[in-house]
Amino acid sequence: TSSPVARYRRELGGIKIRGKRCPRPVKTWGQCGLPSKVLEAIIKLKYEKPTPIQAQAIPCIMSGRDVIGVAKTGSGKTLSFLLPMMRHVAAQPRVAPGEGPVGLIIAPTRELAMQIYGEARRFCKAMGFKCVCAYGGSGVGEQISDLKRGADIVVCTPGRMIDLLTMNQGRITNLARVTFVVLDEADRMFDMGFEPQITRVVENVRPKRQTVMFSATFPSQ
Repeated sequence: TSSPVARYRRELGGIKIRGKRCPRPVKTWGQCGLPSKVLEAIIKLKYEKPTPIQAQAIPCIMSGRDVIGVAKTGSGKTLSFLLPMMRHVAAQPRVAPGEGPVGLIIAPTRELAMQIYGEARRFCKAMGFKCVCAYGGSGVGEQISDLKRGADIVVCTPGRMIDLLTMNQGRITNLARVTFVVLDEADRMFDMGFEPQITRVVENVRPKRQTVMFSATFPSQ
């Protein structure tokens, strides 16, 4: 019934939701519908139970819908999109060398991209996925060779991804296979003036995709 669900949302700090037939929040990792290897990694990494944003965002994202999540930094939002991405990538045919990724995560800064990459690698290792981090302000050579070998998931900053897409007549990587896009700290990216770059990157992704945005504040537009 909706009243115990509403009560549980209040217990989780007063989670507010918008949208039709929003999935109910989960109480345990076992209720998330995650692959067993991901669950084993969660236990190993000692994540006891979902945080409020994870409890509500994970079932929403797992249902395949586009989601905007608003949560403070440090609330556990990274796992809110990484865990559903693991299941999404696992459900697709494996990436061959020369093919672009299935999952794409865009972050405003090199520091945040590296932080997300650090988290993603733990779960990618458990699943046997390849993850590449592509950011500006450092040598591009290693990033190019990693991408050419094929990556299931790419974490990037907008400017570096545009560089990689246009380099060598588009032969370094492409986003033709991307079906899951995450914009992390979206509010910050737009404040920093990255909207044209994000638009250019996303134009390279097929229209039939799932898009997830996380933000510390709710953008007015």
